Amino acid sequence: MAIFRLIFNIAWFVLGGFVMGLAWWLAGLLCFISIIGIPFGRACFVIGEMAFWPFGQQTVNRRQLTGEHDLGTGTMGMVGNIIWFLLFGIWLAIGHLTHALACFITIIGIPFGIQHLKLALLSLTPIGQTVVPKEQY
Repeated sequence: MAIFRLIFNIAWFVLGGFVMGLAWWLAGLLCFISIIGIPFGRACFVIGEMAFWPFGQQTVNRRQLTGEHDLGTGTMGMVGNIIWFLLFGIWLAIGHLTHALACFITIIGIPFGIQHLKLALLSLTPIGQTVVPKEQY
């Protein structure tokens, strides 16, 4: 199973994952301009790494994973997600949706399109989410 994950991740990286991973990292760098944006920037780098190699990883709400509330899973997380959506989320989602549509043109691209759709959904509200290996959750 690990060999298929590696093959899919390499194909993903070549066929659009590299571009979207860089987009996430660019958003992270822009977030680091202000002190308030540092937590957003950190999340961008974590999700950007997932955007480079998504197969074998998934996102999970931190509250469900740990069973505890934190700053990102409460009201402040919701406010952060609204700010994120207005500044960066919509643009990253559009990028992932564009790549998904391009992938859905061919049958072999369908798994890649599905991953882009998952990342598009994540790009709308990433605060309070964490990336874990599929085996962990």
